Amino acid sequence: MAKIIVVGANHAGTAAINTILDNYKGNEVVVFDRNSNISFLGCGMALWIGEQIPGPSGLFYSSKEKLEEKGAKIFMETEVENIDFDNKTVYAMKKDGTKIEESYDKLILATGSLPIRPNIPGTELENVQFVKLYQDAEACVTKLKDDEIKNVAVVGAGYIGVELAEAFERKGKNVTLIDCSDTCLSKYYDSEFTELMKDNLESHGIKLAFGEMVKEIKGDKRVESIVTDKAEYPADMVVLAIGFKPNNAIGKDKLKLYKDGPYLVDRNQQTSISGVYAIGDCATVYDNSIEDVNYIALATNAVRSGVVAGHNICGTDLQSIGVQGSNGICIYDLKMVSTGLTEEMARNNGFDVSYTDYEDLQKPGFIEKNEKVKIRITYDKKTRRVLGAQIASKHDISMAIHMFSLAIQEKVTIDKLKLIDIFFLPHFNQPYNYINMAALSAK
Repeated sequence: MAKIIVVGANHAGTAAINTILDNYKGNEVVVFDRNSNISFLGCGMALWIGEQIPGPSGLFYSSKEKLEEKGAKIFMETEVENIDFDNKTVYAMKKDGTKIEESYDKLILATGSLPIRPNIPGTELENVQFVKLYQDAEACVTKLKDDEIKNVAVVGAGYIGVELAEAFERKGKNVTLIDCSDTCLSKYYDSEFTELMKDNLESHGIKLAFGEMVKEIKGDKRVESIVTDKAEYPADMVVLAIGFKPNNAIGKDKLKLYKDGPYLVDRNQQTSISGVYAIGDCATVYDNSIEDVNYIALATNAVRSGVVAGHNICGTDLQSIGVQGSNGICIYDLKMVSTGLTEEMARNNGFDVSYTDYEDLQKPGFIEKNEKVKIRITYDKKTRRVLGAQIASKHDISMAIHMFSLAIQEKVTIDKLKLIDIFFLPHFNQPYNYINMAALSAK
């Protein structure tokens, strides 16, 4: 039996802790986390802010008490300041200044990621917000009760920025969504799909300032406006959602890193030092789309990496099967899902890529409640291997993306999808299913 220290009780850390305690009795598990709570589902943050759910209580699935009941020793609001990897010792400090020194046999780093702070004037002003932790969401909810906050600027049109723009608009605020790219969600979708989301946002009154670089946030103590290279917008609150970077501070001088900064790990989640594992947003993944190491920070990847590390650290060989970066978003009534590579991403990764598009009603025309479905499948011209898929509809088509995720993982060709057995019932779909039809139209 071993003494295992876990640094970070986020999604990845919690998954690792539960895996160890549920399956391998007798190990001593010590956990350090600098936060005051465990397992906050940040993906539900916008729902809480926009009052689409009654409150935050359902956004937690674990707690200090639950983990302690299983046998873990938990130090909350405790910052790990240094790790002596040679002598296997962790040095930490509690909120009250008490210093802690703990030795370990094996170590899991689940240090997560940090919001990117732009190097521009004005980020220190009151009502300039970052959004990641429970406390960040709570601060937004509290500040939105102030009647003087009428104009909200969101910087960054990725998933978080777009979701927050919707949330603030639902609260009756005048919302400006700013991004240096000429569209939104460009990491996940090609332009034919991002245009759908742009139209969706604009139709609900959200002002889009795309293709603009933020230069300054202005105000006298409190934020008053935000300035880009093209215009100045009134803002009583500015939310910075421009992305995250891996938190590698405590191990970057000792462990091998990937180009973007995360710890480089193998398929068992082990770092360059034996017995030291890294999981979640601070670590790499194996990306089946490009058949190589990559950095894809998603909660689903974090949980799986925690499970893999938890088993391996206790002696069970369990290798990650890799990821495809599957994701989804629902804004107002528009639902979009994707997996693998977009056309642009595939080209940037050196593929001779082609794609097939198809659009139809989800159900037969005689069904009254019906919605259009748009699909794109990207594939390698040479090998015919499926590289990615994107689907959009007002109907819930989210589960269909999992088939494409598996197709990428198993290197399925576009031709094998042409006559794949998909059932038909008018309550659900068309006799000529949009997945089959898209594949059949591939050149």
